[in-house]
Amino acid sequence: MKVKDVLNLKDDSKVILKGHILNSLGDEKYTFSDGTAEVIVEIDNEDWAGREITPDSVVEIFGEVDKDFSKPTKIDVDLFQIK
Repeated sequence: MKVKDVLNLKDDSKVILKGHILNSLGDEKYTFSDGTAEVIVEIDNEDWAGREITPDSVVEIFGEVDKDFSKPTKIDVDLFQIK
């Protein structure tokens, strides 16, 4: 699945994406891109489990689409793996 396609999915749709976390936006939010588009992902602090990544690290995220009419689409991440 590609980020550009995820942006059109319904709220709470399950997604699996592979790409890069580009930067931190604060408050557990990060910019994620797979080269087709960018989306905000929300990763709880406890889910990091001490792992560190760089924008060059390839990660696979598993989560759900979170749509709110007043905010950009984001992905609530349940789990992520460094590839």
